[in-house]
Parts: sequence; C-alpha cells; structure tokens
Amino acid sequence: MNPTSLRLVAHGHTAALRRARFGGDDALDEGGRNAALALSPGVLGRRAPSDDTDACLSSPAAAAVQTAYALGLAPAVETALADCDYGDWTARSLQEIAGAQPDALREWLSTPDAAPHGGESVAAVHERVGRWLDGQRGLGRRVTAVTHPLVIRVAVVHALGLPLVTYRQLDVEPLAIVRLTDHGRRWQLRLSAPPAPVTG
Repeated sequence: MNPTSLRLVAHGHTAALRRARFGGDDALDEGGRNAALALSPGVLGRRAPSDDTDACLSSPAAAAVQTAYALGLAPAVETALADCDYGDWTARSLQEIAGAQPDALREWLSTPDAAPHGGESVAAVHERVGRWLDGQRGLGRRVTAVTHPLVIRVAVVHALGLPLVTYRQLDVEPLAIVRLTDHGRRWQLRLSAPPAPVTG
C-alpha cells in the first residue's frame, strides 16, 4: 500500500485574521480570496490540485471551505479540523483581551491546558487533531486538508512527537502548506522548494 500523504493548507486571509481577532467564522476577505485564486497548481503539486488529491477535507469555517474551492478542490467538511473554540473571546481582538483580562491572556499563552475563555484549551485542540491525524495513518491516500494555523501547528507537534509547548515556536502564515507522509511507524515532515517557473 502507498503511504498516506497529507497536505495541510492554512486558509487565506480574513478580516479577523488581519486584526488578530480570536476565532469567528469570517469569509475570506478580498485579498485572501485573490491570493488563494492566484496560488498556482504547481505550488500544491506538479499537476492540478484535483489530480493530485484523493480527498479534500476542510474545517467547517467559511474561510477554509472557500480556500479549498479557490484552489480547485471540492471539500468535505471535517469537524476535527475546526479552529479552537475561543469561548467568550470569540471575535474579540488580542489587544482587547490584553487590556481587559491580562492575567487570563498570560495564562492561556503560557499554559496549554488553560481555557480561561470558557472554550477549548490548546491541549484539547491538540488531542482532537491528534486523534484525527492518527486515523489517517495506513489509509494509503493523498489528502489535502484546509484548516487553521493553530490546527496545523498542533498537528505538526503531534506528528513529530514534540512537547506541546513547542507549538508556540511554530508560525503558520495564511496559505502556508505543510506536507506530512506516513511511513508506517512515524510521520515525516516534508519541506519542498517551490516549483520551477514554466517557460516557453
């Protein structure tokens, strides 16, 4: 059986993302939509995305679903790929929370098990995403999953067996792509160079 190949794609920019707001279900903004549409099929693979993917999964969030369609894929919604539930902080800015609840914000930033907002902790997101990731092993299929930066960060931590606190050292930009390949007993992280430009 072929190894499972998993391509994690961060959704494009939204107004909330640009303003450093927690969660919400914003659609892609104009810049995010244009950037997703402009993303060459060569960035996702040597062929068109639909030719290089057996299954496309997406977070339920509008931005993730729209990003998948902009990339030429037809996603099936996977709730395990949902963003963190930020509880009372949903749609509020980092700056706002820092001013109103500085101790709670410090606790959340420093302790993965903390959920001062009443929603999910980072540890809970890690557990949810880790279960999903483990379920992909051994399936022998090529999966493109469009999701959120935090989800990708904890997925990488889980795949490489790193301490959860290291998620804070990973930055995932909009439309970033992380490739993981299942090699039986472990996942392998693949970093690849951008494709050569087409000439002629």
